[in-house]
Amino acid sequence: MTRLLPASLARDLPASFVVFLVALPLCMGIALASGVPPERGLITGIVGGIVVGLLAGSPLQVSGPAAGLAVIVFEFVRTHGLGMLGPVLVAAGVIQIAAGLMRVGGWFRAISPAVVHGMLAGIGVLIVLAQLHVISDGSPRASGLENLQAIPEAFFDLDNGSPSFAANLVGLVTIVGMIGWETVRPARLRLVPGALIGVLAGTLAASLGGLAVKRVEVPDAILSTLALPAAGDWSRLAEPGIIAAVLTLAVIASAESLLSAAAVDRMHDGPRTQYNRELGAQGIGNVLCGLLGGLPMTGVIVRSSANVQAGARSRASTVLHGLWILAFVAVLPGILQLVPTAALAGILVVTGWRLASPAHALHLKARYGLVPAGIWLVTLVMVVATDLLTGVLTGLVLSLLQVLPPILRKGLLRIEPPQQAAPVPELRLSGSATFLQLPKLTEALEQAPGGRPIRIAADDLRHIDHTCLEMVGDWASRQVAGSRIEVVGRPDAPAPKELARAVKGTLVPA
Repeated sequence: MTRLLPASLARDLPASFVVFLVALPLCMGIALASGVPPERGLITGIVGGIVVGLLAGSPLQVSGPAAGLAVIVFEFVRTHGLGMLGPVLVAAGVIQIAAGLMRVGGWFRAISPAVVHGMLAGIGVLIVLAQLHVISDGSPRASGLENLQAIPEAFFDLDNGSPSFAANLVGLVTIVGMIGWETVRPARLRLVPGALIGVLAGTLAASLGGLAVKRVEVPDAILSTLALPAAGDWSRLAEPGIIAAVLTLAVIASAESLLSAAAVDRMHDGPRTQYNRELGAQGIGNVLCGLLGGLPMTGVIVRSSANVQAGARSRASTVLHGLWILAFVAVLPGILQLVPTAALAGILVVTGWRLASPAHALHLKARYGLVPAGIWLVTLVMVVATDLLTGVLTGLVLSLLQVLPPILRKGLLRIEPPQQAAPVPELRLSGSATFLQLPKLTEALEQAPGGRPIRIAADDLRHIDHTCLEMVGDWASRQVAGSRIEVVGRPDAPAPKELARAVKGTLVPA
């Protein structure tokens, strides 16, 4: 018990309640966006908090159902049926556990940020297009383009007496309540999440106005719905379409979790993420979710950032938030039945809109030029126009085509690790640094001693791509006081100049 009651409990306990308030509406909303009953999202939130929270390699990251996987799950359930989701999750979780044991967690960090953020932006667009129909108390279509084409039918044939008008009103009140609260909330109430205020506003509008809208349907005893997958479903795991779904879920869930963990590391100065342990913990969580009837889980940045901002100091906050969800669904499930589905859809419209923000593309263009921003845009368009896997593969192929010419002209990256005993440890880089060798570069940088000046000899470095620059910048931002960083290279050479700017260090002429 002492591990669950650390000295920092005075900070972790209130933080866990904040995360619980953020997670509760999102767990249900993401389940509905995935085309499954809301209790499945709650199950994943409970497992992600209690089990993955205890095992995670990223102590302050919060795991649960992710909006980024809702599109995949919706299409999978529509095509293969809800019964197959459990076996697929178990198989995907086993792959994640195996990947963690084989210590390949670092490789997921090598995916180009342009591809990852383009994928998330595409998912955001798909979520908005689908949830606009749910806000009208309708049902989303099978694809993003079909949802786009059907929007006029959902919104422009309304009158004051129609159920869809009432649902739209609830959704609008929810969105205005959420954004309005986040805009004007006083400092002393900054930890009260906008998603909770939005759902409360939408629920009150429906209840006080006597509006005839669809409500969340959850059983009175949610935990009684737990059931193992049917025996016949396991035999279908050998089907090609099912195998593709397993691999897609395993790869995308792993990449999203580890990228989220890297983002969480930049928010605090506590222990850094152990990537292979985090990957294995996510796999265990997905195996349990598959056996219990939950949704796929990942580490999620919205809940994780709320956890850090609320002052969490250890994994106790994450575990306690899972216990809060468990206690709520066990004691007060009837309250959930008051929530309109349009209110949850409103929350997800805001979430999807934020995922689709072009801010990262503008950052890529400003820092690294048009090509990475173009990869972001192509990935987004392909995710929306075709499907998630095709979009991601297209982005990866474009990223590979981008780095092949410098590799062929200037060779692969060569690294000479720093000598710890040297007065000023020097890391020598030469050739072409691309995302293909990011794990090797990451390992070499993390060997550099902290609290001392560090020199990076880049006079023979001929090229460095934006993926490596982003990672090196993150590494430099985590260095402790006294770790002055110098980059050695010709002032007129692009690679040393870009490297010096990324680490905010001094460029020393070679």
